[in-house]
Amino acid sequence: MNTAATNEPAGQPLNYTFSKEERLCQKRLISLLFAKGSSFNLYPLRFVYYTPQDLPPGQTQVLLSVSKRYFKRAVDRNLLKRQMREAYRLNKHIIIQQPDQAPRLLGILYIGKEKKSFHSIQKKLISGLARFVSK
Repeated sequence: MNTAATNEPAGQPLNYTFSKEERLCQKRLISLLFAKGSSFNLYPLRFVYYTPQDLPPGQTQVLLSVSKRYFKRAVDRNLLKRQMREAYRLNKHIIIQQPDQAPRLLGILYIGKEKKSFHSIQKKLISGLARFVSK
């Protein structure tokens, strides 16, 4: 089951999917994110974000990346990306509830040199998403 009902004020169930529309894939937008975006670190994650003015309104698009420099084996990179994707999928409601304060383009980069547990990744990701809402 892809949706789960919670005690939302509007009574709408949360959508816990990570669809194709939510993924940042366009090279033009990725280069725009890294050229003009702002960033902050919550070790072992780095958040790069940008809200372009020329794009039509829509949802936040997310890019997840793990450096090949520190994780030579694709198995390790894929594990970390899978953990980051799952943590984002479960906690994206934090920024969806505040669409006016959420960035339109968001890059989440794993900058740590060693593998962390899923719970530590999820904890830092929640802190990073909450930082956008508190602004």
